[in-house]
Amino acid sequence: MSIIGRPSFAFLLLPVFTLPVLVGCHHDVAQVDEAPATVTGLQLAEVHSAQVPEASPVVGTVQAKESASLSAQVVGRVSAVLVHEGDSVRAGQVLVRIDNAQARAGVDQAQGSVSAAQHQLDAAKSQAALAASTLRRYEMLRDQKSVSPQEFEEVSRRSEQASAQLASAQATLGALRASASSANVIAGYSTITAPFTGVVTARHVDPGALAAPGVPLVDIDRASALQLAVTVNESLLNRVQQGSVLSVSIPAAGPDSIMAHIAQIVPSADASSHSFLVKLDLPNSSHLKAGMYGTASLGGAMRSAIVAPQSAIVAHGSIHSVWVVDSQHLASLRYVSLGLPIGPDFEVLTGLSAGEQVVLSPGDRELGGSRIETRP
Repeated sequence: MSIIGRPSFAFLLLPVFTLPVLVGCHHDVAQVDEAPATVTGLQLAEVHSAQVPEASPVVGTVQAKESASLSAQVVGRVSAVLVHEGDSVRAGQVLVRIDNAQARAGVDQAQGSVSAAQHQLDAAKSQAALAASTLRRYEMLRDQKSVSPQEFEEVSRRSEQASAQLASAQATLGALRASASSANVIAGYSTITAPFTGVVTARHVDPGALAAPGVPLVDIDRASALQLAVTVNESLLNRVQQGSVLSVSIPAAGPDSIMAHIAQIVPSADASSHSFLVKLDLPNSSHLKAGMYGTASLGGAMRSAIVAPQSAIVAHGSIHSVWVVDSQHLASLRYVSLGLPIGPDFEVLTGLSAGEQVVLSPGDRELGGSRIETRP
């Protein structure tokens, strides 16, 4: 009995002696966490709650105050298009030429008729002058009883006929000159010129195309400050007043909000949408281009909102984020959704809470897990 029990006792003790050895090996290979990197020279700002107007966004498009779509006034083949989209043009500059062979032929014919009529007028003037001189001489002879009444009557009748022929020649010349002027005007329709100084925004034709009245050839915007044209629902019209200032956001022109004045409120509503067209004057800026999308904010009652500085927002296309610094001074990336700009700040709809610290102007730096030491 004792012989069988001893080996069993030794077998049971084996795990007891091997356990400390295994534990000791595990302790030797354990790794120590590295200390986070430290980033200095940055500034932080606190996300806070603010009272802001209950804004209602209205959308629209940036457009020129004046624009023109140029078309031909005669039918003809386009012989030359001298501008492209984006070209700056001056008032009176030739933009498109239309083949005007027929119009030129009409001008030449009219000028020939005017020349012939001028010669007829010159001959009629000479005849009228001669007839008038003869009549004066016969008047003197009549007073001297040297001519018969029949002779005097014949000379007088010839003078009247010469005067009538002169008047007819003058009228004919006037009519032909008017016709020549009209032919010149029609010939001028074959040259399309810029009505004002501006920028070409669209070129609709190429040489060889057929031009006709009402068919657009070139579009031009006047070179002046731009406007944002927005549509305002009739329920919000009481918030709009001519001359008042609205905050405008045009993402393609930059993240900063723009202050724009209401220049015009079109008094008639669109019958289908029941909305009014409102035009806002935008400040001069090289970043603004016609056709950009924009949003204007119509203010209302006050409400509470979470706001963060615009300089803390990092944009990646349509996605926005901020670097948040916790109580241990460690930075982490936080994605946020934004509302409308509020002065130097942006309303944050989701992603942040009041009291949190965010990094200002982080640029393209990767701050995840870094310890942030702020400027003194």
